[in-house]
Amino acid sequence: MLAARIMGVLILAFVAMPACSEGETTPKSATTPVPAEFQPGEAKFNANCSGCHGTGGMGTKQGPALVHKIYEPNHHGDAAFQRAAANGVRAHHWEFGNMPKIDTVTPDDVDQITKYVRWLQKQAGIF
Repeated sequence: MLAARIMGVLILAFVAMPACSEGETTPKSATTPVPAEFQPGEAKFNANCSGCHGTGGMGTKQGPALVHKIYEPNHHGDAAFQRAAANGVRAHHWEFGNMPKIDTVTPDDVDQITKYVRWLQKQAGIF
């Protein structure tokens, strides 16, 4: 009974999470294991990005979900991830404030992180 109640609350909380813009649905997280080719990017994402962008890129109260249609390659290309890490980003799609530059990652790290995020986005059916 308690487990069912907790599951119901979790489902309700997930469904009620606001999307970045009107009419868009909440993203799905990946349910398959991360392939070996994306695991280095996953590790770098977890170490440098997940504190704000959440486990699996699903967002937190500090930063937006990257597993969201707004961050698909046609809207935010791979170079946008490089610029964000190197220069930071002024808030424009979210209410979380400005993103600081991330001095702890190299351009190669960001390439690996981006490949992991793109894999997550594909798993969620974003593109």
